[in-house]
Amino acid sequence: MINIAHIVIDDNEPLEKALKRFKRMVEKEGIIREWKKREYFEKPSTVKNKKRKAMERKQMKKQRKLQSMKSY
Repeated sequence: MINIAHIVIDDNEPLEKALKRFKRMVEKEGIIREWKKREYFEKPSTVKNKKRKAMERKQMKKQRKLQSMKSY
């Protein structure tokens, strides 16, 4: 299913304000993020490695945070 972002513009509403609302809606729905993610094909192994490395970074950060709290 494809999500299409759209807004209704009032007669008295300036175009700049409507454009700002549209950009905010697109950002909130994550359309640009999803498009960038799918812009190029990534092999499943590459995706898996990226997720694994991100998890490792997250765990290392959590571990450093816990160690810094222990030193107080």
